[in-house]
Amino acid sequence: MQWMRLFGALSSPVSGRVVLGPNWFASVMGTGMIAIAGALLPDHFAWIDQISLFAWLASSVFLVILLIVVPLHWLKHPQVLRALLDDPVAIQFFGAPPMAIMTVGTASLLTGQHYLGINAALLIAEFCWATGTVMGYLVAIAVPFRLFTQLKVSHDGAFGGWLMPVVPPMVSATGGAVIAPYIVDPVLRESLILACYAMFGMSLTTSFMIITLIWSRLAHFGSSASVRVPTLWLVLGPVGQSVTAAGGLGMAAANTLPEPYAMGLKSLALLYGVPVWGFIWLWIPIATLLTLRAHQNKMGFALTWWSFTFPVGTCVTATCQLARHSGLPVFSWLAMVMYVALLGAWLIVLAYTAWGTISGHLLTPKLNVPPASAKKISDN
Repeated sequence: MQWMRLFGALSSPVSGRVVLGPNWFASVMGTGMIAIAGALLPDHFAWIDQISLFAWLASSVFLVILLIVVPLHWLKHPQVLRALLDDPVAIQFFGAPPMAIMTVGTASLLTGQHYLGINAALLIAEFCWATGTVMGYLVAIAVPFRLFTQLKVSHDGAFGGWLMPVVPPMVSATGGAVIAPYIVDPVLRESLILACYAMFGMSLTTSFMIITLIWSRLAHFGSSASVRVPTLWLVLGPVGQSVTAAGGLGMAAANTLPEPYAMGLKSLALLYGVPVWGFIWLWIPIATLLTLRAHQNKMGFALTWWSFTFPVGTCVTATCQLARHSGLPVFSWLAMVMYVALLGAWLIVLAYTAWGTISGHLLTPKLNVPPASAKKISDN
């Protein structure tokens, strides 16, 4: 019976206007993060290596397909691109393509080097990092500028998607930390590390401001039961990624910069990482409860569900860095438990995405529609 339904969906026409937005690249981010997190786990098992290999290959294939199909779709239908740029929600996800490119690059270096060789893997990683960093920096400027000057936003409009255009520099900082040890020239290596710290600060300060606005919106207006709710998990992205970056850059700085900066920056891995990591364990229960509340109110599936993957993956990599710097087994155990949870979320979202693509539901989203009103239980 299930196979009959699948074949029926395959043969059914896609109704409505096909719209391919930048949010599709979130699937690359979430899948690539499976490979990155698996490679960074303190304890390695054969099954994790197999999953990491599959995730790296799948994310690479997804990225190539999207980099071809999506731009061609926009060239053929420029009105779709204009509609995306005029939508205050959809435009935020233009931060996804640069992060997807850098995610595949980092996964290629961490996982792919065992199959491609270090030289080829490093070349791919450096190219993806440079491309994604330039794109991400431009997006981090252009999207907020358009939001500030041209797009109308309601009083309860702040949502997790606002983080998408400003997080790419943090992903650049994390990816740069992975590449830095392979840079032979000491001046170039030190320059890269300091540039990564600058991007770390660029993204972190902006993310904290946006997270404050999200908290304020939840306090004043509550949460909706719409597909916007999963974007609350995006808050974990810059938080977990910043702890990961602090750990990776700290280790790179210890082997590159002169004292006292070397040990000072390495110390930040724990001095900064542990307190900020603590916030993760405040936000995960809050986001879970709000998500369950929305699910009980019949929240549907959308590509925003990929928010359950990449941000959670950054929490896994953050925990891996704390395990590496502290040497405490509790962080290693937690990293493994969180990785298993991440795998479960990824498989569920991947299955729903495949079904939504085959049926055509995900290919015909509506743009420029008023977001669902946020409300509290007392408002019902």
